[in-house]
Amino acid sequence: MQRHKKISPFTILNYLLFAVIGIIMVYPFWYVVMYSFSDPAQSSLSSLYLWPQGFTVQSYIYAFSKKILFTGFFNSVFLTLMGTAVNMVLTIMLAYPLSRDTLPGRKYLSAFIVFPMLFNGGMIPTYLVIKDFNLLDNFWVMVVPFSVITYYIIVARTFFNNSIPDDLWEAAQIDGCGNLNFFFKIVLPLSKAVIAVIALWTAVGQWNSYFNALIYLRSPELQPLQLVLRNILISNQKISAMTTGAAAVEAKQMADLIKYAVIVVSSAPIMCMYPFVQKYFNQGVMLGSLKG
Repeated sequence: MQRHKKISPFTILNYLLFAVIGIIMVYPFWYVVMYSFSDPAQSSLSSLYLWPQGFTVQSYIYAFSKKILFTGFFNSVFLTLMGTAVNMVLTIMLAYPLSRDTLPGRKYLSAFIVFPMLFNGGMIPTYLVIKDFNLLDNFWVMVVPFSVITYYIIVARTFFNNSIPDDLWEAAQIDGCGNLNFFFKIVLPLSKAVIAVIALWTAVGQWNSYFNALIYLRSPELQPLQLVLRNILISNQKISAMTTGAAAVEAKQMADLIKYAVIVVSSAPIMCMYPFVQKYFNQGVMLGSLKG
């Protein structure tokens, strides 16, 4: 006869606490999704949304009726894929050599890489440099100038220091393995966790990036999804501000509805990607951390 384990009050309290924290974190997004499917005429009657108030997809029909939305979507997808690929290549190529004690001048190179993390020229000097390189209103302005992030290099370097011991390299040398073979056949397969984590961080940052596009891009056909959705939202708010009376109330309700639909459209793709790398996420963060 099996004996049931007694659940301690502390365990129950932990479950309740994390359940409350989970609800607090999930509900704002749930509220946004439910509001985006609500009828504008009924949306002002309730302030708590557990389900749509009069189901409608009017806001999504309006948003997807804009052809520029699809252009922005494909721009963001290409920007995210290209930016993530370039960032990963440069990050790993910088982090691995810096993790090896045999690299000449390793400390000076590390200080040179960390320095811009603490001190940078600011927006105007960066703009002038990008202008001198003829990258203004160019798609590559969203990839090349911001392709290296110091924090990601530090995380990857710490991972290589802790997880790729020197004994492994010495054993590979005995078997006739060179530096490139060791890197591609041993180091990279053992680094899937940290690569997945940095790739996820980079992809989320690239997908949500709009400020750089706002500064450096002018052509509508080059703008990413975030900037396109911002323009749609602003134009709709201007229309609602120009009307009066009952039409103004209806326009304001529709503007709010479109605002929440825009949030869902911009957040859904990156949220769908997260479950595929979730199993690597916690492992990669812990492996790249410093032990006390």
